[in-house]
Amino acid sequence: MAARRIGAGCWQRALWLSRRGRLPGGRESYRCSSSSTALEKAVDNSEVTQEEIVLPRRKTWDKLAVLQTLASTVNRDPTAAHYIFQDDPFLMPRNAANSRLYSLSKESGRNAAKYIIQNFPQYFDKTFAEPNVPCLMPETLTPQIEGVSEEALKERIRLRRVKESVDMFDQLVQAGTPVSLETTNSLLDLLSFYGDAESTSEKEEEAKEDLEEPEVNASEQKAPKRQFQRGSQSSGPRWRENNHAERIFKIMPERNAHSYCTMIRGMVKHGAASKAYDMYIDMLNERHKADVHTFNALIKAVPYLKERFIERWELAKEFLTHMAQQEVQPNLLTFNALLKTLRRCGGVGRNMCLMVLKEMEALDIEPSLATYDHLLSIFYRGVDLPQSGIISEVLDEVEKRSFTPQDPDDANFFSTAMQVCCDLKDIKLAYQLNETMAKGDNWKFLDVDRLNGYW
Repeated sequence: MAARRIGAGCWQRALWLSRRGRLPGGRESYRCSSSSTALEKAVDNSEVTQEEIVLPRRKTWDKLAVLQTLASTVNRDPTAAHYIFQDDPFLMPRNAANSRLYSLSKESGRNAAKYIIQNFPQYFDKTFAEPNVPCLMPETLTPQIEGVSEEALKERIRLRRVKESVDMFDQLVQAGTPVSLETTNSLLDLLSFYGDAESTSEKEEEAKEDLEEPEVNASEQKAPKRQFQRGSQSSGPRWRENNHAERIFKIMPERNAHSYCTMIRGMVKHGAASKAYDMYIDMLNERHKADVHTFNALIKAVPYLKERFIERWELAKEFLTHMAQQEVQPNLLTFNALLKTLRRCGGVGRNMCLMVLKEMEALDIEPSLATYDHLLSIFYRGVDLPQSGIISEVLDEVEKRSFTPQDPDDANFFSTAMQVCCDLKDIKLAYQLNETMAKGDNWKFLDVDRLNGYW
């Protein structure tokens, strides 16, 4: 209280002197003896203990950071129904067959809506959004560039119009207009991915012919159809003889490594493994180098190129040797493709798969769920099941991590592992696997069909 009175008296005296004109600077120039002494001491101490203030960098938050934070506060109920069945509880399926029918019905409805929008876009050209946000508007799916030109061809390739792109390319070639190598490679990418998927009417005609043929011819055609199913890499259309991709590839005035790699990957995807291997030999003769994705496709195609187990492993090693010679760095999908090939190599696969895992560890490549799925399929496939040593080690490694999708075969792990636990009749491993499945976002790897089989 005494200090307050002294300070107040000093400021009052300074104000009175400034009004009398005795202090030209006003009260700012008046210095109280007690306050000035304390201020000088504080300044001296601040000079001694002065520290540099470092401002932190601006933190960039993810767009979903708030939603992820809110989601982390709620525990997931493993007994709840799948989220696709929560629209109408009354229609919620009660068994596996109804679940599949329900999900297929919803998917067919989406496909029907896409069909209407793609084939009748003139009825959906009105936008009533206010304000009009371009990024939220529907994507324009109709070509805007008219006439025959390379720019129009690029637009149709970007819109994934396969038939129109091929027709426009043929018109440019017939008119003598040169098409750049980059645009031609983009067209090859489109054709290799879809595999002549534009010929829907031709497929319908073939289906009608198959239905009209007698039973004798149908039985005679069973062998090649099975052979195609065995040699195909997907359920899509197969690689036809002298299709558009092969025809365009042959008439190209110049080809680079991208052209060959695109053709190889398309052939492997659509079941022409032998043609892909011949194309790879032609690429080596032209002194081009393949990329890692092409080698991954070739390694997957090894079981369709060789019959004996040891020959398959030797061919896979040959591709790996070529990767080292061409200085192509393998990735996770390379080793997963190699393990997937070893699944069809019998005892050779069991002897070599651990060597592949050691090589992954040496290259500091973390396995994905597909890696462990292939490993379990290699060791636990057959009548004589081994002890639960391998699967125990696998589950010990898997339960330490929360996985993200990196390979299309990642979704098969939990179903395969639960089937192994069932075959081994080991309830402890089953509970350990179930706890691992509930960790983080691992439960997202089980879709409706796999979920029913898992439980």
